[in-house]
Amino acid sequence: MSDAARTFDHDPVMRDEIVETFRDVPPGVIVDATLGGGGHSEALLESRADLRILGLDRDPAALDAATARLERFGDRLMTHRCRFDELDAAMAQHEVSELSGALFDLGVSSPQLDRADRGFSYRNDGPLDMRMDTDAPWSADDVVNGYDERRLADVIRRFGDERFAKRIAAAIVEARPIETTTRLAEVVTTAIPAPARRTGGHPAKRTFQAIRIEVNGELDAIPDAIDAAIDSLVVGGRIAVLAYHSGEDKIVKDRIREAETGGCECPPELPCVCGAVQTVRIVRAPKRPTADEQARNRRATSARFRVAEKIADRQVEEVD
Repeated sequence: MSDAARTFDHDPVMRDEIVETFRDVPPGVIVDATLGGGGHSEALLESRADLRILGLDRDPAALDAATARLERFGDRLMTHRCRFDELDAAMAQHEVSELSGALFDLGVSSPQLDRADRGFSYRNDGPLDMRMDTDAPWSADDVVNGYDERRLADVIRRFGDERFAKRIAAAIVEARPIETTTRLAEVVTTAIPAPARRTGGHPAKRTFQAIRIEVNGELDAIPDAIDAAIDSLVVGGRIAVLAYHSGEDKIVKDRIREAETGGCECPPELPCVCGAVQTVRIVRAPKRPTADEQARNRRATSARFRVAEKIADRQVEEVD
């Protein structure tokens, strides 16, 4: 394995469940919208010789690692540097007109967390960066040292589910300028009451998650990306999504539900009369990693898994 591939080598979450999800989809292209180090794509390419992968990622280091890791599959792998809500443009550039599947593994990859120089980790000393796209102009420094107290508290509360958001925001503003991840983690930890620090993992975990989501606009990209993927699926194709945050999972659930119901707002006790069209059915799949996987892979502990399958368009009133 090359140095690039080894840097991003990790245990992909729910690997076996994802292979099973796409086992019976029609032959063709599966978009891995969050390619990372290529672990999920490798498993899919190994599982079926009639599948190709279009891998998207905005992190050039991840693309380099995946390309090295999957080199043996030759032209069965296509890669494109972009955010996943640019799926349509990526498909057009690679002359892909339809998809047999779409996979989204949301959140940040373990290798990004582990590299101190990327600034994602509250455990390793590094710059306040947190950019998935290393060429992006906006970084964690702009949020931590630039947002006013009210805006900062809102970010920490909404994206981190942090009940002490106001206290943390006030402490951050008071401690400015903050230049490193370990200093930020120290400020956040001190702002949280001592009893609360002893439960729920590292006290700074939720604040770092919130700032990362804000820096990368992660939630903003999800709705359009999910809709575009569903629209591009062939009948029998599937979309599978791993989410790690309640905000992510709610958006995914809402977009899949919208495709399942066609946006019908008719009273549930009456037949649909609005002409809504169903385009997917929900696939009952394991919603959580197994206990063994959660014990083995810390990233899997907060994962939520959702799957839907494209069907021929039909009126909602015809649905059983």
